[in-house]
Amino acid sequence: MRNSKKIIGFFFAIFIFSAFSKLGRMPIHEQVIQVSFQEVIKIKPKIEIVTSKIDIKQSHKNFLSAIGRRESSNRYDIINRYGYMGKYQFGRKTLNAIGFKNISNSKFISSPRIQEAAMITLLRVNKKNLRRQIKRHVGTVVNGVYITESGLLAGAHLAGAGNVKKWLRNGKLFKDGLGTSVVSYIELFGGYKLDL
Repeated sequence: MRNSKKIIGFFFAIFIFSAFSKLGRMPIHEQVIQVSFQEVIKIKPKIEIVTSKIDIKQSHKNFLSAIGRRESSNRYDIINRYGYMGKYQFGRKTLNAIGFKNISNSKFISSPRIQEAAMITLLRVNKKNLRRQIKRHVGTVVNGVYITESGLLAGAHLAGAGNVKKWLRNGKLFKDGLGTSVVSYIELFGGYKLDL
């Protein structure tokens, strides 16, 4: 049975070779025809599987929507039990630090425009504070996590730029009052293309 399959395969190969030789595109040498079917079977293709990290670039708008969804289900009018406000869950201390001292909590919570401006300001401040870390670590793996600029800035939004630096330097892990870790934000919000 096995020999008959080899014989049928051999004749099939000769048929194919002769059919192509009639086209006149490529001459078939006698040596090719004389190759036994058994030798052809011994040739095994080498299959190599290559894995790579694909850096999917999403828009700045998608980044803001994703963080807003995670923080507040994209609600501008929400205040959590710890006093964090709005779509991006800003604390009063952070708002004061980035130049929004004169905006009252009630005005902040009622103005999507002010909240969006505060988020852009915070991203720019954090980017400036993390500029060395961004230059050094983006595109590398640190503590088992692939690093992107948007991931670092999201981590800084959750934990502050100082806690992101500590994590990059020595693996010290920060968690917020709800138990959310800085690493989860770095991973979850990685790969976005930011316009800052």
